[in-house]
Amino acid sequence: MSRIMGLETLPKIPMVDFSKENLKPGTDSWLPACNNVRHALEEYGCFMAVYDQVPLGVHNTIFGAMRELFDLPIETKKQNISEKPYQGYTSESPAAPLHQGLGIDNVTTNLEEIRRFAKIMWPAGNENFCQSVHCYSKLVAELDRMVVRMVLESYGIENGSHIESASFLVRLLKSRVPKMNETNKAFPSHCDKSFISILHQNKVNGLEIQTKDGKWISHEPPSLQVFLVMAGEVLTAWSNGRIHPARHRVVVKGNEARYTLGLFSTINGMIKVPEELVDDHHPLQFKPFDHTGLLHFLGTKEGRNPETALKAYCGL
Repeated sequence: MSRIMGLETLPKIPMVDFSKENLKPGTDSWLPACNNVRHALEEYGCFMAVYDQVPLGVHNTIFGAMRELFDLPIETKKQNISEKPYQGYTSESPAAPLHQGLGIDNVTTNLEEIRRFAKIMWPAGNENFCQSVHCYSKLVAELDRMVVRMVLESYGIENGSHIESASFLVRLLKSRVPKMNETNKAFPSHCDKSFISILHQNKVNGLEIQTKDGKWISHEPPSLQVFLVMAGEVLTAWSNGRIHPARHRVVVKGNEARYTLGLFSTINGMIKVPEELVDDHHPLQFKPFDHTGLLHFLGTKEGRNPETALKAYCGL
């Protein structure tokens, strides 16, 4: 961080280009990119990924449908339910007065799950939406898997196959424009309970990331081919605290609603800190735990405080 003419210049979210044709394991560019990804996650908890694999038509279909989705009656949207906390419909609330969200689980493996969601929202169904969400989720999940592999290789971890087999939840999110005298803080500061979160937005900015020293920096992607990759608290636990969790919030700016697609990974099976990440300078902080169990723990009295839930569930 530097100062120019007495003004503080905030750092920028790092960017990694995944669109390079030669960015493959074994190439000269692979290991430096792995180290850049790891460093960004350790220092910022996130980075912007230039990723050109999602066709513009898929993007337009989903974001076009999102406007229609969130205009549906609240009684319809409430039918989007999940046994896991915060994964079904979330409505505007005192904590998040401008925010709504809808969720579809297992989107990369189960097209019927997407169709069931669409049938609830549109009685006649919406096959274009279903195919686009399925295509989008599978392509962005490939980015997730590449990031995981890069982190493993950068840390020199050979046996990490269990965290490469994740399941994925997609959330469709809206932050509306505040009315007169309403706050513009659409969603409070928090860290996700995912392993990795990948966010993709329309052209309306508003997401802010908190740095380690408490400053807030804006996520302002230069194009629709830029995705924000964020470390969830479960990745922080797996890394034995080496990776910084991305604390973020949404502040609505301007006069246009903000729509966001989020892909959130959940690790199947037990998560254990690798032996390579435990040493005298990094004593073990977390016992083995089940990611799905953590999500259910969030719905209990003991786990309702998201700031302390991870430590309460699996901390040492």
